[in-house]
Amino acid sequence: MLELEENLKFLKELKIQLVEIKDSMKIESLKNELKLLEEKSLEENFWNNQENSSLVFSKIKTLQKKIKLYEDIASELENLIEMNELLNQDFDEQLMKELLNNSKTIKNNLESLEIQTLFSGKYDSNNAIITLHPGAGGTESQDWVQMLYRMYGKWANSNGFSLKELDYLDGDEAGIKSVTALISGENAYGYLKGEMGVHRLVRISPFDSGGRRHTSFASVEVLPEITDDIEIEINSDDLRIDTYRASGAGGQHINKTDSAVRITHIPTNIVVSCQSERSQTMNKETAMKMLKSKLLDLKEKENKETISELKGEQKDIAWGSQIRSYVFCPYTLVKDHRTNYEIGNVESVMNGELNDFMYEYLKLIIKN
Repeated sequence: MLELEENLKFLKELKIQLVEIKDSMKIESLKNELKLLEEKSLEENFWNNQENSSLVFSKIKTLQKKIKLYEDIASELENLIEMNELLNQDFDEQLMKELLNNSKTIKNNLESLEIQTLFSGKYDSNNAIITLHPGAGGTESQDWVQMLYRMYGKWANSNGFSLKELDYLDGDEAGIKSVTALISGENAYGYLKGEMGVHRLVRISPFDSGGRRHTSFASVEVLPEITDDIEIEINSDDLRIDTYRASGAGGQHINKTDSAVRITHIPTNIVVSCQSERSQTMNKETAMKMLKSKLLDLKEKENKETISELKGEQKDIAWGSQIRSYVFCPYTLVKDHRTNYEIGNVESVMNGELNDFMYEYLKLIIKN
């Protein structure tokens, strides 16, 4: 039958694609790495260092998951090809419907596996620290920051990531002046790193009684959370640590003690704040992690050997060099200016449907 012939051709094309993915994932290398780590976990003194053993087990779990995902798809694809060939000889309509449905499913699974190959960056597997700031424009831009923050929260929730607010500053009349959050989960930074830059909004302003169209800007900074196995040496004399009373949206973070912590790295003028914990000590620990992430990012951008060599302020993307535009009026469009990927359904994007934008960006940097 024609349908079966076309489906067999389709499955064989998927098999070729799977071989390419296997090469990209370096499956054999992953298996060798897994074997070495499993042997290491059986060593007599393995549990003497709890911190190191936890890191090893975490790596083992990640490798096992990747290898199993590949092997399950490879096995299922072979089964489907075999079933397709058998049905050509002994046709069964019900089994053919099942075969066609399963062929569509495995294509989706293969696409999910292919996405895993895009996370090849040094820190892609880490959690992400995301910070949003408004551009010029007061309430307009502050409201735009709140819209973006809601968008990333929706994205995190629908993709199995958790979001923990670390620092929050209310807008003057509406919106948010600044917000920092930790988004946790496998490859959180890998997904979100392409969101870093200036985001532009065009809409009829709800704050303009004349109903005029306004353009607003907001910056999104995304950094990997630094794990304990990454050493960053910071001179304590270079730090200024201030404490203050926590406050936030709707009073949800209000604390009667000065538990919030602000740390300034004097040589670079980098400032981080945390008010998410009740304890000043815990806020300080979290703020130090945030500072280490910022300093590591700056160190790698400036290609310096040590933190002490860093100088000046961090140069982020300048206003006007937007990476993405969100147009609500006179037409609806969200367009990424780096990849030229665009979609007309603005509401779906604002509700967290960002994966296609993220994938297009990851594909672009892999090519380059």
